[in-house]
Amino acid sequence: MKKHPQKSPNVKATNKKARHNYNILETYEAGMALTGTEIKSIRAGRINIKDGFAQIHDGELLLSNVHISPYDQGNQFNHDPLRNRKLLLHKKEIRKIASQIQKKGITVVPLKVYLKHGFAKVLLGIAEGKKLYDKRETLKRRDQEREIRRNLKNVLR
Repeated sequence: MKKHPQKSPNVKATNKKARHNYNILETYEAGMALTGTEIKSIRAGRINIKDGFAQIHDGELLLSNVHISPYDQGNQFNHDPLRNRKLLLHKKEIRKIASQIQKKGITVVPLKVYLKHGFAKVLLGIAEGKKLYDKRETLKRRDQEREIRRNLKNVLR
């Protein structure tokens, strides 16, 4: 039976399609400004970052289209699941990201959401969209590497 690598217990969400659809040029770790019930939902793992992206508005970096489910015991203190959330970065980093976004075809996507010392962090990737032929090339290369590993494993037995 093949063992799969275990996901770290503090990683709450990953964007598996991001590395398939984009070339990640650079990554940044950012904090998230959350309400009380949002962090409880994230700790429960009820977050979806698949369609998320970040944009700059009035000198602030905002995370959009990320769904954090309402907390079950939250009653009237619950939040809007799709609201824009402020990302906490240094001004210098925000200016650097802003200059990179100006280029055509560059976007900022969330790669992973995790807890670090009790705070929710998001790993952002400065990404360039892949063309269809690039995706096919990546799949072909991955299959070839898998075949080589399989053959080496059989030879070493």
